[in-house]
Amino acid sequence: MEIVEAIRARRSIRAFKPDPIKKEIIKEILEIATRAPSGTNTQPWEFFVLAGEVLEKVKQANAEHLRSGTPPNPEISFAISNPDTVYQKRRVELTKQLFQLMAIPRDDMEKRVQWLERGFRFFDAPVAIIVSADRLLSEEGPLMDIGAVMQTICLTALNYGLGTCIEYQGVMYPEVLRQYAGIPESKRILAAIAVGFPDWDFPANKLESTRELVDNITNWCGFE
Repeated sequence: MEIVEAIRARRSIRAFKPDPIKKEIIKEILEIATRAPSGTNTQPWEFFVLAGEVLEKVKQANAEHLRSGTPPNPEISFAISNPDTVYQKRRVELTKQLFQLMAIPRDDMEKRVQWLERGFRFFDAPVAIIVSADRLLSEEGPLMDIGAVMQTICLTALNYGLGTCIEYQGVMYPEVLRQYAGIPESKRILAAIAVGFPDWDFPANKLESTRELVDNITNWCGFE
């Protein structure tokens, strides 16, 4: 797939077919994606790729933690410090669009919880890539490079007919991942990427989220 086409085509997939993905394909995607840039070639990323029984155990344990009211314990913060911002408004608008597509009424708390739980189950993807960085690095230092490699994974996956969703619910209970995937305490768990063949009949997968106009977010300096 041509690169500009891939960038325009990429979207967050929130439901996948159960079809398994060969290890060799995921390895090829990671080999290509790790050509992503990193500051002074530090390559601060490390991956734990979950599938099969291991992934199913993580999905189940995450859902049980959520349902039991266990407080999330992410290893990096995902919160917006000031909720009265355009950033929170964009988040709320996305949620509204998803709930409309999924026919989830605002006051139906059970359906809202069911929807939330999907993220903790990696949207039922057959593969989840857990992205981590060594604790020898600062918490903030590798995040720019991590973002670059995650985007590159998502774009590369399109070449294999795969969809992806960068998501954080799946890493909200790091103790679950450490238990079932053997992730050592020396690694800081940062994010997850759900990977699989998209289920295009699923309503939420029809969402194409909006983007701010470039002129609203760009300052032109020195151009005539």
